[in-house]
Amino acid sequence: MTIAEALYRAEARLRAAGLEDARLEAEVLLCHALGCSRERLYARLPEEIEAAELARYESLLLRRLSHEPLAYVTGHREFYGLELACTPAALIPRPETEVVVELALDWVGGQGPGAKVVDVGTGNGTIAVAIAVHAPDARVIAIDASRAALRLARENAGTHGVAGRIEFVQSDLLSGLRGPVDVIVANLPYVPARLYEKLPPEIREHEPSEALRAGRRGTGVIERLIEQSPALLRPGGLLVAEHAWNQGRRLREAARASFPGARVETRRDLSGKERALVVNG
Repeated sequence: MTIAEALYRAEARLRAAGLEDARLEAEVLLCHALGCSRERLYARLPEEIEAAELARYESLLLRRLSHEPLAYVTGHREFYGLELACTPAALIPRPETEVVVELALDWVGGQGPGAKVVDVGTGNGTIAVAIAVHAPDARVIAIDASRAALRLARENAGTHGVAGRIEFVQSDLLSGLRGPVDVIVANLPYVPARLYEKLPPEIREHEPSEALRAGRRGTGVIERLIEQSPALLRPGGLLVAEHAWNQGRRLREAARASFPGARVETRRDLSGKERALVVNG
């Protein structure tokens, strides 16, 4: 069997399983099995695939066909131009979270060196590592309740050479943290219980439920963060919290109650949906 034939057969199987990006995923998995880039893959298409390579490819395909997320199968996902290790210990980075990073970097860029940034619910370090890489003068604290997630975040920080500029803290939100801090960013659980059971199996059966489920309304965890933040955030500081598309109004009300007189708004992601609460206190 040639590499091209293996690719076409895999694409057909993935498509039959209802995966929309079957061709792309077939290519990504084959590159992973062969240990090559997509450019090199296309150059090798006429070659015969070796038995060991085909066995690796089949193993990866079976995992994806069982609805294991592609990022867990390959062990990585790109976010904000960075390749990040991914395991079931933490949520998979998603493009919509980039708006949180951009807002934080814009604010930090307008300040002097040494801005103190706290990333709450860091997971695999998605936000913390991106900020540390792109704002080398910032001091970053990455917080998560999960020890396993923090280990993964440390790994990603080490890969990108910023482990020495990030402090990793196991904590429930901001409990025990001392201020003042300049920026608080967060991607916390915001899926209401009634919607969690309707999530695709890739999410519901594989990603950590504690990083997704957030009670009846879905805003409870973020509201707790908002209540805790005034005690730590310095006057004029910035709070940015990712949320679901329909939670903006409730969270703005909560922010105005905790930060009277502050500028409170909602920013949209690249798809035009409300995505991030922004409080400039």
